Amino acid sequence: MKKPLTIVKIGGNVIDNSEQLHYFLEDFSALPGDKILVHGGGKVATELGVSMGVEAKMVDGRRITDIHTLRIVTMAYAGLINKNIVAQLQARYCNAIGLTGADGNTIKAVKRPVKTIDYGFVGDLDEHSIAVDTISSLLNAKLVPVFCAITHDGDTQLLNTNADTIASAIAVAMSAAYDTTLIYCFEKKGVLRDVDDESSILSEIRLDEFAALQESGVISGGMIPKLHNAFEAIKSGVKEVYIGHADELLKQGAQQGTRLTQ
Repeated sequence: MKKPLTIVKIGGNVIDNSEQLHYFLEDFSALPGDKILVHGGGKVATELGVSMGVEAKMVDGRRITDIHTLRIVTMAYAGLINKNIVAQLQARYCNAIGLTGADGNTIKAVKRPVKTIDYGFVGDLDEHSIAVDTISSLLNAKLVPVFCAITHDGDTQLLNTNADTIASAIAVAMSAAYDTTLIYCFEKKGVLRDVDDESSILSEIRLDEFAALQESGVISGGMIPKLHNAFEAIKSGVKEVYIGHADELLKQGAQQGTRLTQ
């Protein structure tokens, strides 16, 4: 029987709120069993860029990463944010280890080819990207990996990779050895039918409903790649996927948030 493994992705809006991040990390520390945390950076990287004269450019919720932006997101994600999270987890007796994909060669990406849009130094993942044995060895050593959204190509180049994509790829890759549950935590209580109405939570979304909800505009912006990655994970062996508020991490699956199903 496979051991359970929980992969949690935390959104930038939670990271930006020190009080909310504090309570989230309390709950994450209390999660039983093996676990992995994945984070991006959100406004921290954007504000750092503005202070350095580099304005963020976004297309469909994805950041365009030129060489100047890559330096900024590496500083923000792999440095300031990652080490702050690790230090806070250590204070809660959660023995975390902060990682980029380059560390231990844990996540190897390929620079996204230019098609209609040049995303710059952005890394895409495939079924061979995740070093399952290395991550398993960290878990077996009772360490809690904390991954930021920086990967590498194996040839000296760091790459900015969507944190939702990283969380999904890790969940899929680890599902061969673990019963994996993937949880996306952000500032909303789940996927909302009306973004201005917190009570309009969609408690469940089936794969066959996703396209219609996207076409009608209910799902838009950064939620599109988030749900796309989630459904790809389900189709590829992940046991469960939830999307919900960071404050309700310990309640996912208990009528909280949005559950995604086939």
